[in-house]
Amino acid sequence: MQADERAASQTLDRGLRILDVIAEADRPLSIAEVAAGIGVHRSIAYRLVRTLEDRGLVVRDDAGSLSIGPHVAALARSVASDLQSAAAPELRALADALEMTSFLVVLDGSECVTLTSAQPRAMVASIAQRPGTRHSAALGATGTALQTLLSPADRAAHGLEESEPETVVRARADGYAVTRSEVIPGVTAVAAPVVWAYPAAIAVMFVDTDDVDAVGARVRDSALAISRGIR
Repeated sequence: MQADERAASQTLDRGLRILDVIAEADRPLSIAEVAAGIGVHRSIAYRLVRTLEDRGLVVRDDAGSLSIGPHVAALARSVASDLQSAAAPELRALADALEMTSFLVVLDGSECVTLTSAQPRAMVASIAQRPGTRHSAALGATGTALQTLLSPADRAAHGLEESEPETVVRARADGYAVTRSEVIPGVTAVAAPVVWAYPAAIAVMFVDTDDVDAVGARVRDSALAISRGIR
C-alpha cells in the first residue's frame, strides 16, 4: 500500500472510531474527550470532527459538546431495512402488551448492537434502550439468543469461546434466553433469536415480573413472526 493510501485509510479509520466513541457515550462529549477516546491530539480530532459535522454525522451543542448527528439516523434506516420493517409492528405490540421496553439487536463482530427500540405507550416510566447501544455478545439475554444461531466456526469468527455455554444450549431448546443483572444491574432481560441473513434477536427489559416464562413465550412468538415476515 502506498503512503497516501495508508494515510487515507488511517483518516477514515479515525473518523469511524470517533463515531463509535460518541455513540457509545451516555452524554455529549468534548473535543478533548473524543481525542482521548481515539488516542490522537486535539487538533487532529478537531479536523476530523469538522468533516463529520459537514456531513451531518456529528452535531455540536451551544457548549461545544458533540453528539451523533441526524444523518446517522438516515443511514441507519437503510441498515437491515427488511428486518427493521418486519420487526417494527412486533416491537410495538410487545412493548404495549407487556408494558416493557422492546428492542431489536444484531451481531456486530463480538458485540450486540441495538438497531431500533419501542417503549410502552401506557407506562409513565420505562427503561430506555437507545439505537446504537452496544455490549459484549458474551453477556445478556440478547447475546445468549444470538449465540443460539452460531455454528462453532461462527463462534470463533466472532471472538467467542469455542465451548458453547450451557445457557446457550438451554436457550436454543426453550426458544428464548433470560438473564438478570448481566448488562444493567437490577434489570432482567428476555430475548429470542430472529432467523435472518445475519444473527439477530428481539428482547424486552424489565425490573420485575411474576411470570418470566410467559414473557419468554411472548417474545419467542414475536421473534418467530418476524422471521416468517422476512423470508
